[in-house]
Order: sequence, then structure tokens, then C-alpha cells
Amino acid sequence: MTKLTIKTAPISGQKPGTSGLRKKTPVFMGPHYLENFVQAIFDVVGAAGKTFVLGGDGRYFNDRAAQVILRMAAANGAARVLVGQGAVLSTPAASHLIRLNATDGGIIMSASHNPGGPKEDFGVKFNMPNGGPAPEGVTEAMYKRTTEIAEYHIWESQDVDLGTVGRQSLGGMVVDVVDPVADYAALMENLFDFKAIRAMFAAGFRMRMDSMCAVTGPYAVEILENRLGAAQGTVVNAVPLPDFGGMHPDPNPTWAKALMDEMFSADGPDFGAASDGDGDRNMVVGRGIYVSPSDSLAVLAANAQLAPAYAGGIAGVARSMPTSAAADRVAASLGIECFETPTGWKFFGNLLDAGRVTICGEESFGTGSDHVREKDGLWAVLLWLNILAVRGQSVAEILAEHWAKFGRNYYSRHDFEAIESTKADAMMAALRASLPGLAGREIEGMVIAGADDFAYTDPVDGSVSAQQGVRILFEDGSRIVLRLSGTGTEGATLRLYLERYAAGPQGLDLDPQEALAPVIRAAHALAGIEGFTGRVAPDVIT
Repeated sequence: MTKLTIKTAPISGQKPGTSGLRKKTPVFMGPHYLENFVQAIFDVVGAAGKTFVLGGDGRYFNDRAAQVILRMAAANGAARVLVGQGAVLSTPAASHLIRLNATDGGIIMSASHNPGGPKEDFGVKFNMPNGGPAPEGVTEAMYKRTTEIAEYHIWESQDVDLGTVGRQSLGGMVVDVVDPVADYAALMENLFDFKAIRAMFAAGFRMRMDSMCAVTGPYAVEILENRLGAAQGTVVNAVPLPDFGGMHPDPNPTWAKALMDEMFSADGPDFGAASDGDGDRNMVVGRGIYVSPSDSLAVLAANAQLAPAYAGGIAGVARSMPTSAAADRVAASLGIECFETPTGWKFFGNLLDAGRVTICGEESFGTGSDHVREKDGLWAVLLWLNILAVRGQSVAEILAEHWAKFGRNYYSRHDFEAIESTKADAMMAALRASLPGLAGREIEGMVIAGADDFAYTDPVDGSVSAQQGVRILFEDGSRIVLRLSGTGTEGATLRLYLERYAAGPQGLDLDPQEALAPVIRAAHALAGIEGFTGRVAPDVIT
């Protein structure tokens, strides 16, 4: 076994997005590509004498990348790495292991909800000692390092046996292969009233959990079927596969259509849920009713005290700027703080660490709390189950009562995928240029109250994040938000967020696309979407 120093040169484009570096798998498999980025991570955060967590969502190349990262960690002087058995860890489970073991951070191999396979997507991100994604200052330093790199360090050795739980060594570094599920499942049992949920299942409550052939499968089977007594087979697509079984592991009504069809069938289960590639996102569906992520966040915040971990109430709520204002209304009624942050879970970290908020959420199917520093799909599902068990009502009944009390924020996201980047950039530039003149303009019967390019000043550390998305705000509480996503691997994805508030008691039961029709028309006209991109309809509606 030999420690090697390999000469290399910068590779362009290794700039992390909102959640790490994501590229097509063949790019990551190219000469020096993974190694350059991993060395940049170690150069920035330091590795000598440190302990890290390593795991991923099991997608194609996950196993090979893990061996490279382990050999590089050893060559850079790391003292210990905790790695999930089979190099697998859900993102929230990795966050929990970082926190539970007080490590110096962790490397997560995932492209989250993006497809996997030999020609699909792969990703690598670094999480900090608090368990949360690296903040912008750290990822910028990593990117800068990739533009200067001249060498990387790696052990030449046999593969570590990652299939067997236990302790091994690699070049003087301790490698602890751990059960990926056990510690996470124990945490969930501490947070929620498993006795009440078990009683609900025992009384005949039926559920369907679609793990989309992704990492959540083993976690969901252990918790829902083994510990909570849900019927065997409640979890479908439970075996993680390198290509996610050819599925797009993004839990929304488009990609989880089989679940939606079942939930809207004549004999649908009482409750349905889905999770994504790395286990940090969730979709929730009741029998005959879909729950938008924005509404889910609001309902969870309003009912969190029904779970043991939150029985004393919550400190505050945070949502990403594109997420609907439904949670704001709950926070106001509870007399707690509510924060509006840029997109990206890392922006919640300071608020959680400072104890300013307890529950956070994004419209992109991510919800979580201060138990970890990542969004957590199964956590959200279990909190819903806890609420259902205590309230003894259906999802539809809970939503109806919520809207009757708070009003309804009709909400939808329209995604226009793989737009030529130059066209998308030109459209956004023209829209930004038009912002100063929009206030007071009437369109589709609505008056624009203001428009801006969202900027955020972190209330904890004072850092500023500018150009986080264009907002067009109407006097009646309606809202349009446009931003280009940082989670794709080719071209640009335009995300168009649409919101219209209905105070009630009338008008609370419309189809969201029908309720939002004038807002949709206004957005297309104001941004010139067809003129710039040639697109007249979105690829995905959620």
C-alpha cells in the first residue's frame, strides 16, 4: 500500500450549486474530476486528525466514489471516517450521524432528486460539523481551490470492505462501517408518539409509502412496517437501485403518478407519501386530496405540539422565499417569528443553530426541524402520522379546518426544464431591468404593489445573499416569483412560482390551476417566457 501524490490541473465548472456539485455521471467518472473536487474540499476544511461521515444515496458510481474518497481522506491525514454500510446513508441520516458523533463534517454523495444511472446524474457535497450543508463562503472557497489545484493525495490500496458492519483501517485511518438505519430510526422513535401511531395502524389505518427505488426504502420498512406495525408491503419500491429502477426519484405528482392514481382511486389508502433519491424530500397525499408542500409546512407548524418532541411549542418557522406565505399566517397566530430565506437548506442552518426556529420548509418538497440540519422526508411523514393519530381526522378534514381558520394560499410551481442557458439568462436580465417600472401597473385585473430581486441579510451572522429570485407582488396578496434553479446538470431550469390568497369562507375549494389562471397569464406576459425561450407550457407542474 502506497501513498501517492498525483499531479493534476484545474478542471473548469466545478462550482457547487445550492446543494453541492452536480454533473452527469460520466463527467464525475472522468480523469481526475472527482479527485480534484474532493481534494479541494480537504484543502479548504482541513483533514489532518479529523473525523468525517461518508455516505450516499446508492446511485450509480456511489460505491466506486466512496472508495476514492476514503483513500483520499486517509492520504490527507484524516483520523477516522464513519461510512454507511454499502456506502449508503440518506442525507438526513448522514446529518444525524455528524451531530450524534460530533464529527468534523461529512461528505454526501448524491444528486438528490435527479435521475441516476450510467448516463444520468451524480453529486458530491460537504456538510459542516453542525450537520448542515456548507454555507456559501465555504463552497466559494472550494470552487476557488478547484481553479488552482495542482495535485491531490490518495492511497493506492485494495478496496475497503463496506459490506460488513465493523471497524477496519486504511493507511492508519480508522474506517467504521455502520448500520445506516439504526441511529436514525432510534432518533425518530424519540421524537414521535410511536405508541399512538401503532394503535392507529392496528385499528385499520392504511398507508402507501413509495420510496421510488431510492435510499429511503430500508428506513421506511424498518420504521413503518417493523416498528409501527404498518402492513407488510406498505412500502413499495423499497429496494434502492443504482438507476432508481429507471424512475425519476422526485416525489411530486408528475413523477409519483402511480401513488397519486392509487390515492385518488375508489378504495385508496388513508394516507400516501413518497420520498426522493437521498431521502430528504417528501410528498404527502390524503385519500382523494393532494397536499402542497407549502400547505404541508403550514399544517405541520400549526400542529407540531401534538408530537412529544414539540409538545412545548416551536420557537419559530422559516420558509424559502418561493414557498407560499401559508406558514407566515400560522406563525402570526402562534406569536412566533417567521423568516423568509433564499432557496437552499443551508440558509436555515444559522436560524436553527441559534434557536430562532424549530421547523423549516421549502416548496420543493423539503420539510424539516431542528433534529438535524437537513430537510428530512421521513420525519415529515412521521409528523403527519403523529398528527393524524392524535386528531383522529382524515387529511382532507385537517386541511379543510386549516383553510377555514387561516385562509388558503393557492400555490403552484411551473418548471421549464433544459432551457438554453443564454436564453434563460437573457429573459431574467430583461425582467430585472423592468422591475423599477412595474409598481402600480394593472395586469389581469390585479395591481402590482411592488417588484424586486430578493436579497437576504442573515439575522444571525449578517451575511448578505443577493439576486435570489425576482418577486412580483400584487395588492391582493397574489405573488409571482421567477428564478433559475441551481440543481440541474445541463441547461437552465426556469422555476415559476405562483400564489393567490383566498381569505374565505368562500372560494376555498377550487382547483389550484383554475384559481391561479390570471396569475399564470400575468407571469407569462411580464416575463416574456415564450418570446425568450419558445416555451408556452411547463414541463412539470407541482
